[in-house]
Amino acid sequence: MAVLTGAGVGLWENYDVSEVCDISAWPRNPGLMLRFYNERRAQLATVKPNAAHLAIASMEEDYDVTVVTQNVDNLHERAGSTKIIHLHGELTKVRPEDSYNENDGFSTSKVIDVGYEPVNLGDLSPDGVQLRPHIVWFGEAVPNIGRAIEAVEQADILLIVGTSLQVYPAAGLYAYAKAGTPIWLIDPKPVALKDKRIQQIRDVATSGMESFKKILKSR
Repeated sequence: MAVLTGAGVGLWENYDVSEVCDISAWPRNPGLMLRFYNERRAQLATVKPNAAHLAIASMEEDYDVTVVTQNVDNLHERAGSTKIIHLHGELTKVRPEDSYNENDGFSTSKVIDVGYEPVNLGDLSPDGVQLRPHIVWFGEAVPNIGRAIEAVEQADILLIVGTSLQVYPAAGLYAYAKAGTPIWLIDPKPVALKDKRIQQIRDVATSGMESFKKILKSR
């Protein structure tokens, strides 16, 4: 099973996206961006996985589950999911600003796990380079998209929850599901999708997951 998740089961705040989520903003105001992610990191330390995270993790009792998430938090990990692909990076990690790019083949060798600690201007990597959030910003490549596509292609069941399928390339992932693969979408609002395989559960992520699990047991 592949499970695609987004902010509907995640953690976020209202901010000017162009100032904190775009690579073009980093040279202009790295201090603001570092402060924003420090705040998010500190906030993450105060929250726990919700019922949707726990329900997704519990499906590993019966299925080989790969979670493909657009979220940068670690709530899936803390809920107990063991196979997670982070498309947009990880909030609890940082890296030198000159690493994890085409030049080094998107190597994670210099990525540092800082947990919930702040990272500020002047905090350098062992080789003397300013550290930045290990986040995929707008304008940057999505290195894990290939792994995500493979997970969807191999899935016998595909679940989409907490994402309205508006942000690409993640929004197009469901199209890689092989013919005959059942696809469920949990969303409280009607979502217009042309793929007839998609069955929508009109509900929020938490209670929608319970409905989905009942559907699986009845199959």
